[in-house]
Order: sequence, then C-alpha cells, then structure tokens
Amino acid sequence: MTNYWMAVASANHVDKGVEGGFMQVCHGKNAQLKRVKPYDFVVYYSPTYEMGGKKKCQSFTAIGVVKPQDIYQVTMNENFKPFRRDVVWDEAKSAAIQPILNVLDFSAGNSNWGYQLRFGLIKISEHDFRLIRREMTGQNLDLVVDELPKPGLAELDLFD
Repeated sequence: MTNYWMAVASANHVDKGVEGGFMQVCHGKNAQLKRVKPYDFVVYYSPTYEMGGKKKCQSFTAIGVVKPQDIYQVTMNENFKPFRRDVVWDEAKSAAIQPILNVLDFSAGNSNWGYQLRFGLIKISEHDFRLIRREMTGQNLDLVVDELPKPGLAELDLFD
C-alpha cells in the first residue's frame, strides 16, 4: 500500500537533499525514516529557510517518490551519521502553505495544525498530496510514478 508523507525541515536542508537525491528526517534519526517505504510519496514542508532561523518560509519545498532501496547511513563527521532514503525528486517550485491551508485534510478547521509537525514526519492523505503536488508542479499525481521502475524489472540497475 502506498503512503503519503509530509516531512519537515528547513528549506536549506531540503535543498541539500534534493541536490543529493535523498531524504532524511528528524536530524537523521532512523526510527521515523523506517516508516517510509519504497514507492511512498513524500513532500517537504519548510517552516523556515535555515535551521534555527527566524525568517519564515512556510512553504512546501520538495516533492517526490521514494526509490526502491534500503535505508542507509552516511558519515558527515564523527558525531553526525544520519540515516537516509533515496528519492526521485519532481521538477517543482516552492508553494506557500497559506493559500491552501483551509482545504488540506491535515489542517482544515484546525488552528493548531502546526503542532503535529513537531514530530518531523506525518502521514497525510492522498487528497492532500495531490493538492500540494498540483500547487508545486501543475501536474497530476500519476506522472511522477512513471520515472520509477517497478520491482523485478531490469531497470532497477538505473539506481545503482
């Protein structure tokens, strides 16, 4: 079963993930990332431009689909070894959350919608994912799946 996820990170951290073709959540912890499976869809929400920064972004900043590989760990330095998953990121532009807050399932009628984002990763509805994707790309959901090979096909080599 395909799931839809919203991850939370500063825009500059999301940019690094898009550039590197990966996602990481909760400062690189493994526990939350284990919930995300191959072929799940993910969108990043960035409350700020920089981690700990005061300048608000409040936008969706990346959207894609998880590649069919396992979680892996990288060494950034001896004290920071985050866990990651590879993602096919869609060609997308940032989209402000404010204009669609009242029509998203996770936020409509909920003045404290941001509270749930403190976990760094939340499951969202397909409805919400489709709305966000349309705001970011102008395309329907189905188009992003075409970029990924299906399990068992020879094209899986493309991700090595």
